[in-house]
Amino acid sequence: FENGKVSFSIPPQWEQGDGDVSLNGTLQDDNLSGAITFSDGKTYNFSAVRAPSLERTGKTVWGKPVELFNGKDLKGWHASGNNNQWVVENGILKSPHSGSNLITDDTFNDFKLHIEFRFPKGSNSGVYLRGRYEMQVEDEVPGQQAKEAMGAIYGFIAPAEKAGKGPGEWQAYDITLVGRMLTVVLNGITTICNSEIPGITGGAIDSNEGEPGPLYIQGDHGPVEYRNIVITPAQ
Repeated sequence: FENGKVSFSIPPQWEQGDGDVSLNGTLQDDNLSGAITFSDGKTYNFSAVRAPSLERTGKTVWGKPVELFNGKDLKGWHASGNNNQWVVENGILKSPHSGSNLITDDTFNDFKLHIEFRFPKGSNSGVYLRGRYEMQVEDEVPGQQAKEAMGAIYGFIAPAEKAGKGPGEWQAYDITLVGRMLTVVLNGITTICNSEIPGITGGAIDSNEGEPGPLYIQGDHGPVEYRNIVITPAQ
């Protein structure tokens, strides 16, 4: 960063092509604008504003718990694309194979969330808080970084300890999100304690962090099952 200009390059990860991904931008009046060139050589313009602090004052007052999944059908949810593979069987929300993500019709600000899940060996899912911050749901991968493993906010906050069970077992997250401050209990063990989420995960629905957002469940990385999804919004 020099004289109001910012630039950097990173190797490609998921992108198609062999070149680096590069960004060049100009900061003016607290706004950033410029262009990103992808590894396939295509260039896209961008603009950005400073992310909100989301700092809260005063004590949080909680409302009544709301069941987001009724155990019967997909009422209150919609798929992210045309390939909706999600089904309900015996009170369980199932994604039998990779396809669409599943998103709540309602949006939320601060909340407490209880959600239970189960996956087969080698599968991968995630629970996106406000549709922007991914709580990792994944079978253990040898050599994986802690901030990408079960119990983490993907890419940002590593769990304090491993608390995940093996594939085929029901597991539970109890999550409290107030502003950017996050506490996570996985299977009865606190893995994240009142830590600040610095920004959105790559799969976020949008970057409008100052606005309420939905809960969304990742269904494009393999089979997974969910049940007992209860949210308690702040008043």
